[in-house]
Amino acid sequence: MRKITFDIIVILLIAILLITLNQIELLEKSAKFMFIPILAFYFIGQFAERKFNKKQGL
Repeated sequence: MRKITFDIIVILLIAILLITLNQIELLEKSAKFMFIPILAFYFIGQFAERKFNKKQGL
């Protein structure tokens, strides 16, 4: 699977999860924008994986 396809799938799954939680009112009013930090942590994790894999020679 190509990286861009995987990224789009993950972004859509996160969005669907947060929309679902919001619709059944499990998120508080201040937590409606949790998509942004979750997405940021996802891309930080990808960056760290690329950086550490280069150092290990994988």
